[in-house]
Formats: sequence, C-alpha cells, structure tokens
Amino acid sequence: MIRVLVAEDQSAVRAGLVLILRSASDIEVVGEAADGEQAVTLARELRPDLVLMDVQMPRLDGVSATRQVVAEGLADVLVLTTFDLDEYVFGALRAGAAGFLLKNTEARDLLEAVRAVARGEGLIAPAVTRRLIAEFAAKPVRQPAVDPSVLDALTRREREVLSCLGEGMSNADIAGRLDMAEATVKTHVSRLLGKLELRSRVQAAVLAQELGI
Repeated sequence: MIRVLVAEDQSAVRAGLVLILRSASDIEVVGEAADGEQAVTLARELRPDLVLMDVQMPRLDGVSATRQVVAEGLADVLVLTTFDLDEYVFGALRAGAAGFLLKNTEARDLLEAVRAVARGEGLIAPAVTRRLIAEFAAKPVRQPAVDPSVLDALTRREREVLSCLGEGMSNADIAGRLDMAEATVKTHVSRLLGKLELRSRVQAAVLAQELGI
C-alpha cells in the first residue's frame, strides 16, 4: 500500500483528491492537512510514503513545507500547481519535490503519478515540463548556479541520461531513445543522482536545464 497524506487548504478540492485516491486499491489516505504547518506536523507523526502538497496554503506555504518534509526525510512530495503558479515551481523543485502535477489532472493520471513517485521515478506533468523549458529558454544566459565541473564525475552515458531527464522524459522514453533496457536506465539515474548529490530525478532535470545540456 502507498500511504498518502493530502495537504490542500480548500476543503472541497481536498475532499475530491481524497475520494480519487481512495478509489485505488493500492493507495491509502492516512491523513489530511489544511495548511503547510499541519502538513509538516502530520508528516512527522504519520510518516506517509508521499505527501500530495498544494503550493498555496495558509500559515506555511507548500514550498516551505516541502523543504521541511524533504530535509527531515519524512516522505516524498508530489506538488499540485496551476499555470498561474509558475513562480513556485523552481522553489519547490529546489526544495526537493519529487514531482509536479496540475490541479486539473485527470483522476487516472493522478493515481499513476502517485504510483510513479512511490516507485522512485519522480514526475513532472508534460505541460509543466514545457513551461519549465520555455522559462529557461526565455531567460538571458547567466552563470549557472551550479559549477559545470560537477558533470566531470559522470560517464558519457550518464550525461546522456541526464540530458533526457532535462527534457522530462520517463525511464521508458529514455530506454527507447538510448536503446537500453529500462532497468539499466534506472541504474544510471540512481548513480548520477548519487554523484551529483541530488535528492530526486526532478532536481536532476532542473540541473540539466540550468547547465544547458
């Protein structure tokens, strides 16, 4: 069972999310939070596998709550956003969010996203990925926040996998492009995350964008 904590300040939206999650036989909703502070407190108490986190909440916003949950190793975080909240995306990714979904995501896609994050794959909704790439493309060239020399530790194949992550590709997509087994892709992802000292493949995708690879 995948144990999920739902953090959403709008009660009607929260009820809808809970209803969808409880429709799956392999997902258990272990708690509900109406604000960021409560989300962190419940994550400490309940130790869920995943927190489904809204970004705009009272008392403590979703980005700050994500940072605390990830820093304490309490759970993976799957963030809910809308096109109007792009300014939160980068902050939450750098805080260690394992993925991003839009609030208008279909029920079946929400369930598959929860399962994907629980498998350690991470996920960014395709529409959000396109926005991220467009955002990077629109920005003037600047000094990367990370020293490009960190890539020296990666093998050629690991760099190729990192580049694919930067495009928001799944393990299956990467396996198809690079002509390798999906299990091999997972191994490469795991190794490059360790070498780059990153918490998730989503952070790797952001790093790939920042370094222009």
